[in-house]
Amino acid sequence: ILIDRVWPRGMTKEKAKLDEWNKDIAPSTALRKWFNHEEERFAVFKKKYSKELAGQSATIQRLKKIAAKENLCLLYGAKNEQYNQAVVLKEILMAG
Repeated sequence: ILIDRVWPRGMTKEKAKLDEWNKDIAPSTALRKWFNHEEERFAVFKKKYSKELAGQSATIQRLKKIAAKENLCLLYGAKNEQYNQAVVLKEILMAG
């Protein structure tokens, strides 16, 4: 599941072969632009994005059900594997 609001540069939709592109679960445009993948902003980004995700409870529950049955791969376009929205979303999906 691609969890970016914008399509990743250099990747065609044909090559991606993904099951779903969920723009709604992605960080808001304002939050994404503010964060700008700057590591020192990640702690605040995590809090703000978690608040945004709180408004997506139906989608979160649906993704938890998928993850309980099969592997769930969260796709993102960020270069940094440690500081991105997938890290935050994964943590929320794995919580109780």
